[in-house]
Amino acid sequence: MPHRNNPVAQRNIPVVPPSDDKRWRVVDATMRRHGYAQSALIETLHKVQDSFGYLDSPSLIYVARSLSVPLSKTYGVATFYNLFRLKPQGEHLCVVCMGTACYIKGGAKLLSSAEQLLNIVAPDTTPDNAISLVTARCVGACGIAPVIIYDNQVAGSVSKDQMTAQLKEWLKSSSSV
Repeated sequence: MPHRNNPVAQRNIPVVPPSDDKRWRVVDATMRRHGYAQSALIETLHKVQDSFGYLDSPSLIYVARSLSVPLSKTYGVATFYNLFRLKPQGEHLCVVCMGTACYIKGGAKLLSSAEQLLNIVAPDTTPDNAISLVTARCVGACGIAPVIIYDNQVAGSVSKDQMTAQLKEWLKSSSSV
């Protein structure tokens, strides 16, 4: 499908989605709405992730070619922002804040304890896809440090025991399914 405003397409190099999945139509509509402008990169990456759950290599290549953005820039944006995921996320998401206040009040120790309990190193997902453990540079809740976000729910002044209880509950519920 040639894109009129896309220099790659103007050279008659076809830009085709990585699969026949209909969700690519939503992604294409986002790029088309922005005239395939390079400035639509972040919004397009969000749309891909919203549609597929994460950004894999074929997706990044497709978006880069469609928007005429160097693949290195596309990958750089996808890896710079911690909201983008390059691998499928687990059933549950645990985000440990590593901002200055959280770090000083024990965020690093919480992260280390979580990694030990889950037997993974952030950012990663447990082998059973039960829990994804990631870090954030700062979540903006410094007054209640240390902060952990459990499935998009902010928890402040988190102790090791509280975190361990939550992670064990998730592990237990995923193994009983």
